[in-house]
Amino acid sequence: LGLLVGLQHATEADHVAAVASLTTRSRNLREAARLGTAWGIGHTLTLLVFAGGVLLIGATIRAEVALWLETVVAVMLIGLGADVLRRLWSERIHFHSHQHGSKTHFHAHSHDARTEHAADPHKHSHRRQLPLRSLLVGMMHGMAGSAALIVFALGAVQSPWQGLLYILLFGIGSIIGMVLLAVVISFPLRWSAKSLTWAHNGLTAVFGIATIAIGGFLLHGTTAELLGSAVF
Repeated sequence: LGLLVGLQHATEADHVAAVASLTTRSRNLREAARLGTAWGIGHTLTLLVFAGGVLLIGATIRAEVALWLETVVAVMLIGLGADVLRRLWSERIHFHSHQHGSKTHFHAHSHDARTEHAADPHKHSHRRQLPLRSLLVGMMHGMAGSAALIVFALGAVQSPWQGLLYILLFGIGSIIGMVLLAVVISFPLRWSAKSLTWAHNGLTAVFGIATIAIGGFLLHGTTAELLGSAVF
């Protein structure tokens, strides 16, 4: 049950928005999968620390704390979406096709005034470390989701250790779900990059705007609840 719920958990709107914004930085499916993996690992780590710790000591997370964490997530989403639009404007990325014998390669180029074109577009390094931004975004989502997961886990387990195992399997499910989601989202970006620059930039802009909209909707809901609890 934990594994299946974790898979479904990856498809929640705020998670989709976050990974869509992060995936706009990827240049291939493998890099998109790495971004999804990093998000899932960060998400699972904080779930194990916060939700698992609370289960083991038999405590609960106050509703106000959960609302504040969700508010931070909302602000984070707005920031991620705004960063996508900022990069789209400042870097002005477009794509060129290069013929090498019988093969055609596609390369992204930025027209940011602060950067220069490389002399040879094939000589570039590939970063292999875990993407820190995706890891931190996943960790923040994990903290915000801890309270709801504790309530759900308490109804499905009979002991704190079984609850910890449930959370671990939930986290593994969310990692798998987010990797699949990141790869699926990257497909139209890759296709548009190989077809038309304007289509790729248009999709990127849609992802950025949608992320801001979802963050704004979430922020409106959490602030309304916080103000309502403060009044009453």
